[in-house]
Amino acid sequence: MAEIWLTQEEFEKRKEHLDYLKSTRTLEIAEMLKIARGFGDLSENAEYDAAKAEQAKNEYDIATLEAELRTAKIIDKTALAGDKINVGSKVKVKNAATGAEMDLEIVGTMAADPLAGKVSNESPIGGALLGHVAGDVVPVTTPGGMIHLEILSIH
Repeated sequence: MAEIWLTQEEFEKRKEHLDYLKSTRTLEIAEMLKIARGFGDLSENAEYDAAKAEQAKNEYDIATLEAELRTAKIIDKTALAGDKINVGSKVKVKNAATGAEMDLEIVGTMAADPLAGKVSNESPIGGALLGHVAGDVVPVTTPGGMIHLEILSIH
């Protein structure tokens, strides 16, 4: 499993979701199974099959979240005061060819949301920016070809 980097807030959200899956959702599924059993013959009972499938999905989600939380590394925002880009850094970059500026946050894979400007440390852009400082022009190999990003600021 790849390294999972999470902010403390992301860690807590996942922990809360895990608690929900283990308690409330498990009870909801148990009730679904109880109702479905009341319909009689289980061999031709679509409600029972659906409830069993939901139970299996819930158990898979619980196991996945437990593994993520067990191995997660918490991003220490106070340690990000340095001048080098790291996981958790927020940066302003400019595409050298087009002049387009972007605000990005380098996050762990699980928190990536490119449309919100959160790029994974394992993505082409996120990985290329790691370790660089303001003023650097960083070549990035993307699926669309080579681009060069100038780091305007790290905040």
